[in-house]
Amino acid sequence: MPKSTSHLRAFLLLGLVMLFWAGNSITGRAVRDDIPPFTLAFGRWLIAVLLLLPFAARQAWAERAALAAGWRWIAALGFLGIVCFNSFVYSGLHYTSAANALLLQASIPALVLVLDRAIFGTRAGTLHKAGVALSTVGVVAIVFRGDIAALATLRLGVGDALVLGGVVVWALYTVLLRKRPPVASASFLLLVFLIGAVVMAPLAAMEAAQGLKVVWSAKVLAAFVYVGVFPSVLAYFIYNAATADLGAARSGQAITLMPLFGALLSALLLGERLEGYHVLGMVLILAGIVLSAAELARRRG
Repeated sequence: MPKSTSHLRAFLLLGLVMLFWAGNSITGRAVRDDIPPFTLAFGRWLIAVLLLLPFAARQAWAERAALAAGWRWIAALGFLGIVCFNSFVYSGLHYTSAANALLLQASIPALVLVLDRAIFGTRAGTLHKAGVALSTVGVVAIVFRGDIAALATLRLGVGDALVLGGVVVWALYTVLLRKRPPVASASFLLLVFLIGAVVMAPLAAMEAAQGLKVVWSAKVLAAFVYVGVFPSVLAYFIYNAATADLGAARSGQAITLMPLFGALLSALLLGERLEGYHVLGMVLILAGIVLSAAELARRRG
């Protein structure tokens, strides 16, 4: 397959990942009164492990020597991308607004550029830097409803610090993905999802001990199935593969699509209205991604 076709497919698949992750946020909001947050996270990773186990167990056993040799990086990536990121963001959203959280997560692409440069010496091209800046402005337009002056009213607190912690660890996860052992994606993800389930289990048990219970219904069951399949198994497979193809910086930039897809899903599923600032944000975000893609084509063409 020509590189240009491969890269285009990777960009399109990253859009699908962000749609799944935006759906994860919508789902979490829809069942916030029915499922405690760490219980939802534990269920998410447990379902992901159970889904992967029949397909990945034999492969993981065949690759056990390589997995054992790379266990430090597997543990580090699982801790960063599964445990820390979700814990920071889920906890932070108890104390801060969705707007603040989205704005802070919009800093991930720029932070990926900085960490990639600091750790591996990767230099971003001018078009890519401009693309990241343009996409970030698009996120700001959506978060602040087209009123950039509203930035002056931004107040940061404990919840924002927790979300920012999640931003840092996700950027680090994205940059360090190149250090994952040379094993099949199924083997790698089975182990990192298992790390997530094991670490979240006592936190979910703590919620149960505090009297926080799951209020079971068809909606709650559907929520568990959704978060276990789409933003977990499918999204992580695609995100890791796209990062290997496009590099950390361009995969990280796709995060800017999340507030756009979140707005579209809110309109479709929750009846919220789409406004002109959503269109403006969409244009800026997509223009930024096109600039980054142009930089990639120029370098590899």
